[in-house]
Amino acid sequence: MVADTDMVKTIMIKEFYSCFTNRRETKKDLSGPFVDAVATVKDERWKRIRGVISPLFTSGRLKQIFPIAERYASRLVDHLKKTDLKKPLQVKEVLGPYNMDVIISASFSVEIDSINNPQDPFVIHLKNFFQFSFFSPVLVITALFPFAERILGKMGFRMFSKTSMDFFYTFLRKIKDQHHAEKNGRMDFLQLMIRGQMSDDKAEETSGDRTAKGLTDHEILSQSFSFILGGYETTSNTLTFLMYNLATNPNALRKLVEEIDITFPNNAPVTYEKLMDLEYLDMVMNESQRLLPTAPRTMRACKKTVEVNGVIIPKDTVVGIPIYVLHHDPQHWTSPEEFRPERFRKENKGDINPYAFLPFGLGPRNCIGMRFALMVMKLVVVKLLQNFQLETCKETQIPIELDVMYRPKVPVTLNFVPRSVGEKDK
Repeated sequence: MVADTDMVKTIMIKEFYSCFTNRRETKKDLSGPFVDAVATVKDERWKRIRGVISPLFTSGRLKQIFPIAERYASRLVDHLKKTDLKKPLQVKEVLGPYNMDVIISASFSVEIDSINNPQDPFVIHLKNFFQFSFFSPVLVITALFPFAERILGKMGFRMFSKTSMDFFYTFLRKIKDQHHAEKNGRMDFLQLMIRGQMSDDKAEETSGDRTAKGLTDHEILSQSFSFILGGYETTSNTLTFLMYNLATNPNALRKLVEEIDITFPNNAPVTYEKLMDLEYLDMVMNESQRLLPTAPRTMRACKKTVEVNGVIIPKDTVVGIPIYVLHHDPQHWTSPEEFRPERFRKENKGDINPYAFLPFGLGPRNCIGMRFALMVMKLVVVKLLQNFQLETCKETQIPIELDVMYRPKVPVTLNFVPRSVGEKDK
């Protein structure tokens, strides 16, 4: 584990291509479709897949997706207005369906409306998928005896629910086949990947510095699978932590609401350009991700023995970057356990060590969907705070406690008070 920021810079950026290109190896027998995902593939294959899907997340594409996200955010607000808000709500249960609907629509041009239908099969299978225990027998055995991974895989054991994985793959295969048949449909993420589809044999062709471009059939399905699962869980958790931090820090919440009301007076429609220019919202989101990062660590595998800042790292060593530790290190952050959005003011940018703040990773292998996730999160925060005030309740666990997977031990529960009522009572 490396928490020295100079070493972090070397590992994540300077020596990335020469030594630290890859994450730790993922075994196909246990991980199934994730073995083809951009987050797990290695070397030239990673470059090829990353190069194909990076254009899916340009600002131009995000502007095209924005109206879709705005429609679902408005649908969530309308749904909450019809809900009995005298009772507190579990935040992830509120926000998870919104994230799911946006991801599915943007990726596959399919509308599932899990906001109004919490029993949608997608939502049910997602919850089953993430019922993951750190102490699961499969995880413990493979951690103690890595050679057992292949044996367990051949015996039919999986890290994740096979039923849920089969459900998603059947869905994705059906949607992909429909996209092949539709020539004039909306240009979603899946359609863009299909445009460059190639055969498995073509994917293996390499000549000098030239590598085949495009994705195979299974790689397209794997990236689609990753969009759904990675986008749903990480975005939902990040938003849950953000809502908790705002509710437990009313001064920060008040400043954010003031910024939103000034930028979008009288519930004015939210536009992409103005949304991305909300400075205090950026500060709040950065500070929330610093205090409670969704990914507590990231890993890199060393391809050859190398000296990094005086430390010899042998070949095949798995190097961990403890993001949670870096985000709470008093060497880099004043009063690191306090929620202080002002530390991220533009004028304070020079005081922040960029290698001690890694909410989306760092370097060429950072989170490819970062810009998409930020847009989706900012939009729903603004829409919610235009209409509701966040308050803690007796069910809110203060301070929040995390389990070994860095998830809340107790679901984050808050009161959503309609602003017209809440403000009259003040």
